[in-house]
Amino acid sequence: MQRSKALRGQKILITGASGKIAFPIARKLAADNEVWGAARLRDPADRDKLTAAGITPIAFDVSTDDFSRLPDDFTYVFHAAVDPGARDWAHCLHTNAQRSGDLLYHCRAAKGFVFCSTGSIYAYQGQRPLTEDDPPGVPLRPNYSFSKVAAEAVCTWVAKAHRIPLTIIRICSTYGPEGGAPADRLDMMLAHKPIRLHPDTPNNYNPIYEDDYVELGIRAMEVADTPPVVVNWAGSETVSVEDYCAYLGELAGVTPIFEYSPDAHTPLWPDVTHMHEILGRTKVSWREGFQRMVASRHPEITLPSTTPAVR
Repeated sequence: MQRSKALRGQKILITGASGKIAFPIARKLAADNEVWGAARLRDPADRDKLTAAGITPIAFDVSTDDFSRLPDDFTYVFHAAVDPGARDWAHCLHTNAQRSGDLLYHCRAAKGFVFCSTGSIYAYQGQRPLTEDDPPGVPLRPNYSFSKVAAEAVCTWVAKAHRIPLTIIRICSTYGPEGGAPADRLDMMLAHKPIRLHPDTPNNYNPIYEDDYVELGIRAMEVADTPPVVVNWAGSETVSVEDYCAYLGELAGVTPIFEYSPDAHTPLWPDVTHMHEILGRTKVSWREGFQRMVASRHPEITLPSTTPAVR
C-alpha cells in the first residue's frame, strides 16, 4: 500500500517517551513537529536525551499526576506509558486501563490517538498465527496482560462515546538499538545463560526492527478512526526464536542454550494480514535488522564484512 509522508506541523504528545518504543518515534516526529515527551524523568539523563532529540520533556507520572497539567490541544497522541505489573493488580489496572481512558478523554480533540496494547493478551492457539479476533487468555504475566484487555475495553468505550479517532496496536516483538526481546536473548547467550522457551516448538515470532516500528507507529496515528482500529503490530516475516538465536550465535561466535519448560511464555506468533492492509509491510528483513542491532549494541563483536552498515 502507499504510505503517507510523516506528519508535519502537528502538536504531538508521546507518553513513556524515554522508552525503547516511544523514544525513536518521538525523535523521528520531532524533526517536523512540536513533540511533547511525557515520562517520569527520574533520571536526569532521560530529560537530556529527550531535549537533545528536539523533544519537549515533561515530567509526568500517568498513574498519579493530574491530566490538567497537560495541554488539551494535541493533534495526535501516542500513548506508550505503562505499568508493567510488578506491583499489585489494582495499581496495574488503575494505570493501564482507567488512566488510559482518562488521558484519551482529556485529549479528545486529537485527530488520532494510539493506545499501545500487547500481543500477550491472546490465549495460545497452538501452531498458527494469532488474529485480532482471537480471544484473550491466561498469560505468563496476568496482571499486565489482563490490565491491557481492560484498557482496550475502556479506551474503546471512551472513543466511541466521544467519537475520538483511536488505533489500538497490539505490540508483539520489537527490537533494535534501544533493545527488545532479541537483544535480551543475545545478552543471555553472551553470558552463557540458558534461554527458556515453550516446548511447543518452533517458538515463532514476527520481530519488528526500529526503523519499521517507527514508520508503522506514525502510520497508526494517521489511520485512527471511530470505531477504533485494532491491529497486530509486528514484522512481516516469521522466524522462530530457535532460528534467530542460532543466527545471532553465528554473528557473535556463541552457541545458544535452550531450556524448554511449560512455564515459559507461549510463542507469540501474530497474523499480520490486517496490518499489511492498513499500515503496510515492514522493510527491514530480520537478518539485516539483527545485524544492525548487534553492531549498535555490541561494537566489540566483529561482524562479517558483508554485514550492512548501521543506518
